[in-house]
Amino acid sequence: MNTKAEKALYAKRKSTVETVFGVIKHVQGFRQFLLRGLDSVQSEWTLVCIGWNLKRMRALNG
Repeated sequence: MNTKAEKALYAKRKSTVETVFGVIKHVQGFRQFLLRGLDSVQSEWTLVCIGWNLKRMRALNG
């Protein structure tokens, strides 16, 4: 990260992606997977993401 463009791109992470993971951990209380195995974990993560998306859609629609 030597240029201003690289620093600006890195700074965007705080407001775009990492916020979502913070909300999932803090608000939804998702801290660890309860299931084992890649397929099970992928399914569990999909459910967490669906919950996030529904929560976000509700907030945006009122």
